Amino acid sequence: MVEGQKVLITGGASGLGKALAARFVDEGASVSIVDLDLDRAREAAAEINPDKVLPLAADVRDPASLHAAVDEHIATYGELDTVIPNAGIWDFYRSFTRLSGEEIAALFDEVMAVNVKGYLLTAEATWRHLLKTNGSIIFTLSNSAFYAAGGGPSYTASKFAARGLVVQLAYELAPKIRVNGVAVGGMRTSLSGPASSGLGDRSVSEIFDRRPNGSNPYIPLHDISLDPATFTGSYVLLASKQDAGNITGHIINVDGGIAARGFAKSAGGDDL
Repeated sequence: MVEGQKVLITGGASGLGKALAARFVDEGASVSIVDLDLDRAREAAAEINPDKVLPLAADVRDPASLHAAVDEHIATYGELDTVIPNAGIWDFYRSFTRLSGEEIAALFDEVMAVNVKGYLLTAEATWRHLLKTNGSIIFTLSNSAFYAAGGGPSYTASKFAARGLVVQLAYELAPKIRVNGVAVGGMRTSLSGPASSGLGDRSVSEIFDRRPNGSNPYIPLHDISLDPATFTGSYVLLASKQDAGNITGHIINVDGGIAARGFAKSAGGDDL
């Protein structure tokens, strides 16, 4: 479906981003993985396929470093077909009722800078190249783009905002560039939190480690694999011009059926 495509993935050196890089390579694409840590990106590239994966360093909050990374991608591959803004951080359910105003401000600013501004700047750094290939952008979203309790208010707000980017950019870039999203559920990755809140060294995997058999009992398909590789198929589908050339402004939910569940708890403030 994506044979010969040139793909760029932010947050591509670990977790879902790394799994996406491996999947696209398996499907016949050449991939650039962008990460804050170039050494980590190099390690991931060597592990996946050094002949098919280009490691790049950039801070998604910094337009200049993003443009430099994209320029290196173009210098290596010549074109760009698919962009996956995927770099993100999580707020570890930090409720605003347990934080001071100053703590909320720092947490909110960092989460929004990475999860929203980083997505928009990634689109800005790449859309001109996508115009030449009639390419597509696929945003990594979350069940928190639709429902409460997948994080705290800062994370939830960031994913609702990213959902807005999908719709608005799909409008602004049509008919030349398709823009879609994949709203993933929880998975076992090294997704960390904001350094400003002392959460930079924590990992979302800790949450699943405390659950029976590492499962997610809160979703109907609670026994599905938490391996990031099992979440990659929808991205390949959306990247395919043959199979998804008529799809834009759409978000595929791959969250294990959260919308189909009943209410385990009706209110989150009972203990206030």
